[in-house]
Amino acid sequence: MSHNSAQGFAIVVDIGKTMSKVTLWSREGALLDRQVRPNAPCTQEGIARLDAGGIHQWLMDVLAGHAGCGAQYLVPVGHGAGFAALVAGTLAFAPFDYEAAPPAATMAAYRACRAPFAETGSPALPQGLNFGAHLFWAEERYPEAMRAATLVPWAQYWAWVFSGVAVSEATSLGCHSDLWAPATGSWSSLAKARGWATRFAPLARAGDVIGTLRPEIAAATGLDAGIKVLAGIHDSNAALLAARGHADIAGKEATVLSTGTWFIAMRLPASPVATATLPEARDCLVNVDAFGQPVPSARFMGGREIETLIEIDTRRVDIKPDQPALLAAVPAVLAAGAMHLPTLAPGCGPFPQGRGRWINPPADWYERRAAACLYAALVADRALDLIGAEERLLVEGRFAEAEVFVRALASLRPDTQVFVANAHNDVSFGALRLIDPALAPAGGLRQVAPLDLALDTYRNRWLAEVDSTP
Repeated sequence: MSHNSAQGFAIVVDIGKTMSKVTLWSREGALLDRQVRPNAPCTQEGIARLDAGGIHQWLMDVLAGHAGCGAQYLVPVGHGAGFAALVAGTLAFAPFDYEAAPPAATMAAYRACRAPFAETGSPALPQGLNFGAHLFWAEERYPEAMRAATLVPWAQYWAWVFSGVAVSEATSLGCHSDLWAPATGSWSSLAKARGWATRFAPLARAGDVIGTLRPEIAAATGLDAGIKVLAGIHDSNAALLAARGHADIAGKEATVLSTGTWFIAMRLPASPVATATLPEARDCLVNVDAFGQPVPSARFMGGREIETLIEIDTRRVDIKPDQPALLAAVPAVLAAGAMHLPTLAPGCGPFPQGRGRWINPPADWYERRAAACLYAALVADRALDLIGAEERLLVEGRFAEAEVFVRALASLRPDTQVFVANAHNDVSFGALRLIDPALAPAGGLRQVAPLDLALDTYRNRWLAEVDSTP
């Protein structure tokens, strides 16, 4: 247990795709303790599953370490594209991992009954990334259980684990599931036609208190049985809530670019915008925020692509000591016309049909890494255009520390104020703001200066090459 645990106010349980995290926060929004565990791979009946049992046991152990911490709230957070089926107070079957691909015939039958993109904002995605596909598959494999089950999204499964109360919530349902109609804030025609709309647990808002800690969990962990459990939230939307804590972002036209394995741009429009016209085939989608509002979004696999491009170099592009040398390498990259064309993640991003290749590949390792950052900035610039991003851009996550990337974005978008945040633990802090929306993140925003060199000619050449690539 943290030595500061006596000041505890809220516990955030964040069950991500690769990591599970438990953080303890003070009333003022200070991080008191953080525990992390990689999620173990889990397979049953030849299908990749979410390790609900292993995560549950680890959570009990961590929470027991916070016995007597004084926490009054518990907030669950979960990744998108997952659901659980509850029958007679227990899991009917281990939840599917979204990387589990349904059989081809099942997927074809599912695709034939999907609702249109204009209604759901969900593009057709592989595996179980449209988790409607996994509901459809589960009905084939477990027909009796699915007929009897109460269904909950992944984040709300953990809310149920802690409180015993089953609810559904719009940020999880609105995460490219095919189940939600963002414009109307209600179930999609597919969810109604398949009967799923009535089998999911009742709707609650992310910040609603749905109950208190189950007595048996209080007894097992030593936590106060009166701890209030919130309905919980989808992780990307928690990061969005954290960003809205900054005065430069709150209530203004702004876009948040979250960077990690995926680069996800989420626009917070100052006034409502039409989302039906977003280009479905270019990896655009509509998320739904904690207030039920549509969030025009675009994404590409930026982190994965950067790591692929610098495979000859073991040093990351965001490592602090290398930033001056990487910036110094940019003039040589521009002079040589060294550039990479999209994409290294086929089917993803604004150029899903592109075949990635180098033009004038740099031999120097710094130049190669600088060129990889310029590539990511060029693709991000296109993705931001697709959702109409303007005025303000906040880059958060790991690659906010890659100076060539963020400064190139500022150069490419001269009419946009580009910011980076000093804050880490953005997802957990955003979840904390469900309890107290007045909390402001520690550390302000830093506005990013453009590169000293203009990138217009370089971008025009890159776009011409992209257009001419078969």
